[in-house]
Amino acid sequence: MGRVADKARVSGFNAPHCGSLRASDEGRDVELYGWVARRRDHGGVTFIDLRDRWGAVQVVLRNVDAEVRLEYVVRVKGKVSRRPAGSENPKMETGEVEVVADELEVINVSETPPFPIEDPEEPDEKTRLEYRYLDLRRPPMTQMLVLRNRVNRIIRDYMEEREFVEVETPILTRSSPSGARDFLVPSRLHPGSFYALPQAPQMLKQLLMVSGLMRYYQIARCFRDENLRADRQPEFTQLDVEMSFCDEEDVFSLMEGLFAELWREILGVELTVPFPRLDIKESYLRYGSDKPDLRYDLEIADLGGVLGGTKAEIFRKVLASGGVVRGMSVPSGKDMSRRELDELVTVAKGAGGQGLAWLPGPLDKFLSEEERDAISRATGARDGDLVLLVADRRRKAETVMGLIRQDVARRRKLVRKDEWKFLWINPTYLFEEDDQGHLTYAHHPFTRPFADDMAFVAERPYDVRAHAYDIVCNGYELGGGSLRIYDPRMQEQVFQLLGMPLDLIRERFGTLLEAFTYGVPPHGGIAPGIDRIVMMLGGTDNIRDVIAFPKTQSMSDLMLGAPSEVDSQQLDELRIRVVPPPKSGS
Repeated sequence: MGRVADKARVSGFNAPHCGSLRASDEGRDVELYGWVARRRDHGGVTFIDLRDRWGAVQVVLRNVDAEVRLEYVVRVKGKVSRRPAGSENPKMETGEVEVVADELEVINVSETPPFPIEDPEEPDEKTRLEYRYLDLRRPPMTQMLVLRNRVNRIIRDYMEEREFVEVETPILTRSSPSGARDFLVPSRLHPGSFYALPQAPQMLKQLLMVSGLMRYYQIARCFRDENLRADRQPEFTQLDVEMSFCDEEDVFSLMEGLFAELWREILGVELTVPFPRLDIKESYLRYGSDKPDLRYDLEIADLGGVLGGTKAEIFRKVLASGGVVRGMSVPSGKDMSRRELDELVTVAKGAGGQGLAWLPGPLDKFLSEEERDAISRATGARDGDLVLLVADRRRKAETVMGLIRQDVARRRKLVRKDEWKFLWINPTYLFEEDDQGHLTYAHHPFTRPFADDMAFVAERPYDVRAHAYDIVCNGYELGGGSLRIYDPRMQEQVFQLLGMPLDLIRERFGTLLEAFTYGVPPHGGIAPGIDRIVMMLGGTDNIRDVIAFPKTQSMSDLMLGAPSEVDSQQLDELRIRVVPPPKSGS
């Protein structure tokens, strides 16, 4: 059996890469290092595939006294040779060649992994996250990390070429409202006080504009204590950008150029710029979403005018109470089964809607022929199409129809997979309603409103437009930003509209407001999410695939066992007492 390397010097840093060998290397003496990916025995001759980060190559072992198993770490010395005619492997980049080994040394052995590293079938996610260091050894996952590194390099080169300066901002900062819960860090030297991990370096990058830096960027780590989804994590990375003396067009041009560069360099795809623009009201009306997927053509129509005088009670009552009726044509949808339609009803009710109706269907007898014809014209329905209808409060109808639109596109296979549909949602609104029906900010409280709209902010706050924008691609929001308020009086007014008393404003935002009295330039920025960008470029819909050590849906790290309890001595130093959760039923 091959020995485990001990005192002998082992240095493969400058050795050739396993995945780099080609037919042009024939006859070359090489020394390779890596992991045994596959092993095949053929009557006195053993073949192994030796894998490193760059790929794998076949190694031929004849008269080599060493026993190797899968995932052993080995060193091989030998000569590159062309494979015999007919034995080439077109599935491998190195498939034209093999290395005939003169020496093989086992540097370290391996236990049998909990899942086959080379198996194309992924293990279950719990096992993958528990043994993440082995999951990352799988070639597709290795390539995800390489892709992420490449994205970061392209971003840095692009920003440097445009005279942006990379500045690192603190991770330990103070708590401030940004739409999600903060992760808090207790201070040992200031008992009873806490740092907060930044949800985003928002105030700091604005202060950098006051400092005169003018063009700032950072590949920034951010933290939000919120419920997870497939495309979110509690800690994430964003490209944080801020620039002085700019307007929306400057931000749009900068970001369009960056995305075009990324898609060109990594996918070989030429994006069409400038990206189309859609204001948020029209986005909700036509697509039922603020991040619409434009790879399919289903479009929602407002049927309130068509049904203004209808005798159909289901629509008449909703319209009379200030609600809306929205409809959407499904091409050739008359062949949808009752089971499919019932499943769509379940989707509508699951989103809080009252239900779903369709034409032709049971509703026909309640509508006049003129109304049915008008609905067909408004929705663009043709012979053989089906029209789906929702009647509800405006925002609820929009949400329901947006989900129905997505579900129908999936069921009918209407999504054009080979397209990249970028767009800007702009302008958006300054305020929105929170879950309790209270006024809150749509982006953050530093967003600049349309100056003319501030004249009616007290009477119609939800109609105030903002110089804010989101960049969207294929149904994903890739980033958002805004032009910022730079008038301290307007900033105080927005804080007060949000219900903040003056003393709280001074406590939380006093530094920013004071800085604004020392000559602040107009400024704005944006923060695209790097995790989501890599997710799209890597062709996955799970953000955990592009993060080296992600958390689960319950914010747990299965590999490291975090979060965990800490030693009582540490808690005593921090003057923290842990209160046990209440017993169930108490």
